Amino acid sequence: MSLYQLQKFLYDINREPGVQAAYRAQPEDLLARYELTAEERAALAAGDVGLIYVLGANGQLLMHFAAFLGLSWPAYLQAMREGVRRHGPVRAGVYAMTTAPEDRVAGV
Repeated sequence: MSLYQLQKFLYDINREPGVQAAYRAQPEDLLARYELTAEERAALAAGDVGLIYVLGANGQLLMHFAAFLGLSWPAYLQAMREGVRRHGPVRAGVYAMTTAPEDRVAGV
């Protein structure tokens, strides 16, 4: 259930200006609306894209959140690599590691 809630938050913030404004103003209050683990809540509040990825977030949802946070495409890819280095392989969801963290994809 928790991964669903994590991804629901990402979906909502990617689509709803009111959710975006609430995140900017009081992220803790906004995140309390979702049934998240403490680790998920902390990662979202901190904008820790690498950990959010490792927790199993869908990359299509996560890339828009990363852009919302101001990350460029190369910075987004690097954040995911760094997340795997720091937190280990993706823990849940449909993603599986097919390359080593230091491998470059599409020249990035």
